[in-house]
Amino acid sequence: MSAQIGEILIKENLITPEQLDTALKHQRESGGRLGSILISLGFVDDDDITSILSRKYGVPSINLSFFEIDQSIIKLIPIDVAQKHLVVPLSRVGSTLTVACVDPTNVFAMDDIKFMTGFNVEPVVASEASISEALEKYYGTMHAIELKKVYEQIARPDKDSLELDLDANGEDNDVSVDQLQRSSEEAPIIKLVNLILSDSLKKGASDIHIEPYEKDFRIRFRIDGILYNMMNPPLRLRDAMISRVKIMAKMDISEKRLPQDGRIKIRTTSDGKKKEIDYRVSTLPTLFGEKIVMRILDRDLLPLDMSKLGFEESSLKKVESAILKPYGMVLVTGPTGSGKTSTLYSALNRLNTPETNIMTAEDPVEYNFRGINQIQIREHIGLTFAAALRSFLRQDPNIILVGEIRDFETTEIAIKAALTGHLVLSSVHTNDAPSTISRLLNMGIEPFLVATSVHLICAQRLIRKICQDCKAEVKTPLQALVNAGFSQDEAKSMKTYKGDGCKTCNGSGYKGRIGMYEVMEIGEDIQELILVGASAREIRRKAVEEGMLTLRQSGLTKIKTGATTLDEVLRETVLN
Repeated sequence: MSAQIGEILIKENLITPEQLDTALKHQRESGGRLGSILISLGFVDDDDITSILSRKYGVPSINLSFFEIDQSIIKLIPIDVAQKHLVVPLSRVGSTLTVACVDPTNVFAMDDIKFMTGFNVEPVVASEASISEALEKYYGTMHAIELKKVYEQIARPDKDSLELDLDANGEDNDVSVDQLQRSSEEAPIIKLVNLILSDSLKKGASDIHIEPYEKDFRIRFRIDGILYNMMNPPLRLRDAMISRVKIMAKMDISEKRLPQDGRIKIRTTSDGKKKEIDYRVSTLPTLFGEKIVMRILDRDLLPLDMSKLGFEESSLKKVESAILKPYGMVLVTGPTGSGKTSTLYSALNRLNTPETNIMTAEDPVEYNFRGINQIQIREHIGLTFAAALRSFLRQDPNIILVGEIRDFETTEIAIKAALTGHLVLSSVHTNDAPSTISRLLNMGIEPFLVATSVHLICAQRLIRKICQDCKAEVKTPLQALVNAGFSQDEAKSMKTYKGDGCKTCNGSGYKGRIGMYEVMEIGEDIQELILVGASAREIRRKAVEEGMLTLRQSGLTKIKTGATTLDEVLRETVLN
């Protein structure tokens, strides 16, 4: 068909003979379909090829992006067959199955599908690019396809496989460590775990969850803060997979009753550049086996420019002013996964100069930085946050970062350090900036110490950004915008957007995350309120009077600029 399509394109004056010769030479050297090569070289586009094939063979052409295919139809053709012949099933009417294909003359493909499904096959033509997108959309990425093949291969029983049964209490029957070691070192298990790790990087995941249940085994990725189910390997692979991960993380595979922590470091190549990726691994014994969570730490993805985190201009000026002071305390607050570490590391990056001595106490140390002295907290040997802080004060520091303020002792030492000429940065777990004051007072810290030491509190949340590749304007009810906090005039004139879902964002409509920030400066008026024991509500009221943007207002600003959706802001904030 290659020569035929080339001749037709020349007759239609769509390409020149020289361009055809170039494409044929490229095909001989690298292989592939002539149509795809002509498209990749920029000589023709998808529509040219599909319209030519449609006219020549009297077969309709379609644009797959306009179709939504039912999963019951997709299941009629297995992924390996669809991938091999580049076909996607579209619909079934009676005994006729309509399939989209790149080459309608491929009788072997049509016969394969007819034999496999038992239906008569009616082909329609679609471009190779749209077929590939449909394969990813309905069957999963190429990594996921390979993963499925691997664990389907392992799932076939063989006499040497490791069989484990659960007793009534969900406990493992006796299995020797040697058996676990051998099963975890089998080539398919190694390949399966490696593919899960690489697929997590390809999809931009931040965490991998490996979860055993009574009759199910599930692998999920957290992408842009949301967990997605990626696959369900056979339950019989549970122990071998978990043991493999534990071996890679240098954990004790014989200990299944206690939680363990470890790290996996892998070297990978991305865009021609070699880099190291760390996986922070945590195991937790559950009723039906050990659950594993792997946090992916990619230094290249860590945002270290404060201006790109999502701060509003007025809020960013307040934060920069506070961290450039020679002493005092700056607190970042929010729940787990709200981006506190990124904000603190960005602040340290801004302050990291040859003239400063920066010391950090972290649990755990997530990223290593040149020029910063980082301490890993080890409570089991007595190296607590409080102990580390006491030692820091004998090390002539200019700037101290305390990973988290958890107790009275740590807080007291940190505040004393802030009052004696050191800049102290730390994080606290509270819902918003004003309630952080109440939290410090409830820990037992005297009001005058809080009022004089704390210069600024930044509360934050992370929300998903609209995918720029499929961003489209959408009508939002006026009342919904008003209920969210917009004025009537703002709501009437506003344009709102959402993502339609595309290959870039895996069909979610969102790609990447951005922060919402509530930045409260501790000025004289708020200091007075702290000293007289004012409530968090009164402190909030005064801070808003002084120009503080609340988390909700920060989110509304991002809806205005088209960065995110109303649903995302409502999911993470409340109207104060």
